[in-house]
Amino acid sequence: MSAEELLKKQIIEKAWADPAFKQKLLDNPKEAIHDAFGVSIPDNIQVKAVEETPTEFYLVIPPNPSETLDGGDSSVDAAW
Repeated sequence: MSAEELLKKQIIEKAWADPAFKQKLLDNPKEAIHDAFGVSIPDNIQVKAVEETPTEFYLVIPPNPSETLDGGDSSVDAAW
């Protein structure tokens, strides 16, 4: 598991266990992640947190590597 995947897993598990963190994550994800995990997300990176329900799901389509500014350098994926 990559560091990014591990962080995402930790964020989700904390949101499930801590309603106050989950609300802060939904309201201000960068601040919530920084406060809980000490991870600073650069200003040029935008983060949106949404909550699925039993009847509402989200499909996340990542950027096409051929259309990224860095020419598809996968190391940028770990920027946040």
